[in-house]
Order: sequence, then structure tokens, then C-alpha cells
Amino acid sequence: MQSVNPTLAEKLAAAIADGILNGNLKPGVRLDEITLARQHGVSRTPVREALRQLMQSGLIDMRPRKGAVVSKATPEQIESLFVAMAEMEATCARLAAMSMTPLERRRLQARQEAMTVLAASGDREAYSDANVAFHSAIYTGAHNAPVAEFALALRRRVGPFRRAQFQVEGRLQRSNQEHDAVVRAIVSGDAAGAHAAMLHHVGLVEDAFELFASVNAA
Repeated sequence: MQSVNPTLAEKLAAAIADGILNGNLKPGVRLDEITLARQHGVSRTPVREALRQLMQSGLIDMRPRKGAVVSKATPEQIESLFVAMAEMEATCARLAAMSMTPLERRRLQARQEAMTVLAASGDREAYSDANVAFHSAIYTGAHNAPVAEFALALRRRVGPFRRAQFQVEGRLQRSNQEHDAVVRAIVSGDAAGAHAAMLHHVGLVEDAFELFASVNAA
């Protein structure tokens, strides 16, 4: 499962996605692998993987003779991704409530406590990284390898949009409160409650991203 420390390709994907979502990289702009590699001081391999991840998110297109070009995911594409993500995450939360070991439950609580500190400090970058690890711990705690793999693959596609939500004022604190409801349900073994709490959480994540997108489109 993905750790709290993102890979080089994931860091590059996040940086490029931020540029696209905040409007600095406009639709139609060509993303040259060599130029990106030089800008970030890396080889072309992680750049190529980062572009592949962004293509799956709908943020870039691969075009004949032009290569990677900035695109713009449609509202319908983004909504479909969030609906799928909500269902997968809710399933993982339900299974985790049923299957997590006592040690896994304690570790999940510890992650939540650490994220409470990050939310209070307003450290968006660290909170975003910790958020990936938090959700990944729930995938692992589901103790169902195919479901966890599907959830992680989908998470990578939705990742740029989930990351952008933290630019919304007050979102760190609200996200942390939503996590608290999920954790309490999982730790207490309330499978139905965990499922409902996670569905609610991801729905609010989508709402926060839509707010971010509307502000940046203005």
C-alpha cells in the first residue's frame, strides 16, 4: 500500500496537476518530457509515469506527433470518478470495521490524532500526504486484496482533485472531523456506520473540489 511518502512520479504528477487545476497550465499546452525532466532535475522515467497518471485522471491527452497535451477533465468525468471512489472507499471502510486487527485499529486512531495536529497547524502539504496514508490504511485494513487494489488504483486517478480540495479555506479542519466519524465507526466495529460515514466524507470532498474549481474558473 502507498505510504505517507509519495513516490517521485507521484510528486511530479501532483506538481503538474496543481499547475493545471489552478490555471497556470492552460488546455492545449504541450508537456515535453525532456523539458519537465530538466525543470524538476529528474530522469524522463518518473516524468513519463507522472504523465501516465494524469492521463488516467483526464488532465492530459496523449496526441499523435504532439505527445502529452494539457486537457481538462469534464464535470461528468470528475463526477463519475468521485461516485466510483465513494463506493470503493465506503466498501473498504465497512470491511475494515469488520476485519481490522486491534493493532490496526490503534494505528488508525494514531494516524487520526496526528492528522488533527496537522489540520490545526494548517500544513496543507503534510496533511495531504498524511491523508493518502490514512485512506490507504483503511484499504489495507479491509483485508481483501482485490478490493484494496481497485481502491488504490482509483485513488490515483482521483488524487489530483482530492488534493486540490485542501486549498479551500477551512477544509483541513472539516476533513479531519469527517475522518473522526469514520475512525470511530471502524474502531467500534460499526460496519454500517463506517460505510455511511465514508460515503458522506467522499461526497463532501467532491463538494469541496467543486468549490475550488468554481473559484479558480472565475
